[in-house]
Amino acid sequence: MTHDTALTQLELQLTDESDDETTGARRPGTQRPGGRTARTRAAVRDAVLAGLTEHGYPGLTVEYVAEHSGVHKTTLYRRWGDLEGLVADALDLAGEDSWAPPDTGTLEGDLRALAREVVESFGDPAVAASGSALIAAGFQSERAAQALRAYYTERFRRCETIVERALVRGEVPSPVGAGSREAAPEAAVDAGALVRAVTAPLFLRLFITREPVDEALADQSAAAAVAAARAGAFTTSGTADAPAPGVVS
Repeated sequence: MTHDTALTQLELQLTDESDDETTGARRPGTQRPGGRTARTRAAVRDAVLAGLTEHGYPGLTVEYVAEHSGVHKTTLYRRWGDLEGLVADALDLAGEDSWAPPDTGTLEGDLRALAREVVESFGDPAVAASGSALIAAGFQSERAAQALRAYYTERFRRCETIVERALVRGEVPSPVGAGSREAAPEAAVDAGALVRAVTAPLFLRLFITREPVDEALADQSAAAAVAAARAGAFTTSGTADAPAPGVVS
């Protein structure tokens, strides 16, 4: 270890200790720190992603994260607990962004753009490698699986606005009083299911069959989801007081 590296690690450790004394101990992802703490957390996240990409979850170690992040190992254990905590927080931090779903002016345009984003993202070797590594970690660590579910749940929640806009424009039949006079008042459009229907064929090829994906498949997936939505395939019945997650009433 060089003298400069030692100084950097000491500075990060002292900064973290100061933050802990000021804010109290916290579980990863329960607060949104800024300044040096945010940079420290981002450095750790980048090291975790690099390690997962290079070695996979079985080969990732706290020592690797410490070496590649510049954060002392004792600080990592104190703040993240263990390797699972590091991976879970890397996913949590990945979801703390300003990403918003496309707004093209039409339902099919929005879903097509969304599907093409998936294709474009996983067409980038660096993004594909880190994304695949995180998904693989979810099969080997329950905490990573929980964090992965939370990450995609939040992504799909943001996409609900696509369905809301489509309902306002009349592109999807209103579940109340449309198509059938017997529609229940509490009927709703399951926005989460609709969005998942667009991305599911892409993820199937990317992570199960390992087939290539392209814009043609993205467009096909979007068109199929729109056709199903217009046919009422995503209309569901729930309770007006407690709608299911991802349901737009």
